[in-house]
Amino acid sequence: MKLTRFSFAACWAMLVTASAFSTTAHSADLLERIKEAKVMTIATEARYAPFEYVENNKIVGYDVDLMNHILAKSLPGVKVDQLDLPFQGILPGLDAKKFDFVITAVTVNKQRVDHFAFTAPIAESTVALLKRAKDNSITSPDDLSGKVVGTQTGSGQLQVLQAFDQKLKASGKPGIKEIKQYVAFDEAYVDLANGRLDGVAQSLSNLGPLIKARPGVFATLPEMLGPKTYFGWVGRKDADSASLVKLFQDGIIEANKDGTMKALQQKWFGFTMNVPATPMPAPAL
Repeated sequence: MKLTRFSFAACWAMLVTASAFSTTAHSADLLERIKEAKVMTIATEARYAPFEYVENNKIVGYDVDLMNHILAKSLPGVKVDQLDLPFQGILPGLDAKKFDFVITAVTVNKQRVDHFAFTAPIAESTVALLKRAKDNSITSPDDLSGKVVGTQTGSGQLQVLQAFDQKLKASGKPGIKEIKQYVAFDEAYVDLANGRLDGVAQSLSNLGPLIKARPGVFATLPEMLGPKTYFGWVGRKDADSASLVKLFQDGIIEANKDGTMKALQQKWFGFTMNVPATPMPAPAL
C-alpha cells in the first residue's frame, strides 16, 4: 500500500501520541496509580490490640481510625484493601511489592529506618515488662535474671529484650534464662497467665488496655526495659513511594497538631501520649 504524505503524517502523529501516553503512564508514581485505580492495598497485623484487631469479622482499632481520618481528607473515593498478615511477613512483603503500604504499629529502629521509609510517629513504643500481678519475685528489671521471658518474633520488643539480656550479663548477672518467641503477643499473654512465662516484653501503650481488661491478672514494672521508641507506619524507601509516604506523614502530623490523635488515643488506650508532631526522630534503638 502506498502511503501519501497525509497518511504518513497521520501515522507519525499517532505514534508520537501513543509514545507520550506510554511515557506518562510509566512515569506515574505509586500515589498517582492508586488515585487512578481508586484502590490501595495495605498490610496490617490484626492481632495487636488496641492498634488493630478483629471484631465482628472487621478490623478495628487505633490505626484503622487514624488511617480513615487521613484518607477521608486526602484520598476520598479510594477503596482500601486491608490484608491481615503475621507481623513476620509484613516488612518482607512490602519489600517484595506485594502491597502498597504498611499501616500497623511498627517500632522504628536503626536497621529498619536505613531500609524503609517511616512516617511521623503515631504512638510511643517504649518497651515495658508485663508480669503476673501477684508475682513478687520480680520487682525490678534486674530480677529477670534466671527468668523465662516471652515476646514476638521479629519485633522491636525482641531487640530490646535481647539488648537488656546482654546488659544483665555485662553487669555480672546470669541474664535471662530463656527468651521465648511467639508469632503473636496473645499467645505470650496466655502463657504468662498460666505460669509458663515469668514476663512478657511488650510496648507500654499496648499493656494499659490489657491490664484494664483483665484486672488483678497482670501488672507492669514502673521501670522500662529500653530507650524511648516510637511506632510508625511504613512505606518503601524509593522515589515511586515518596509521595504516598508524604501523604500519610502530613496527615499524621496534622492529626497530632489538631487533637485528633489524642482523641483517638483516649478512645483506644484510655490515656494520651506525647509524641512529636515531626518526621520520625532518629532511633535510639
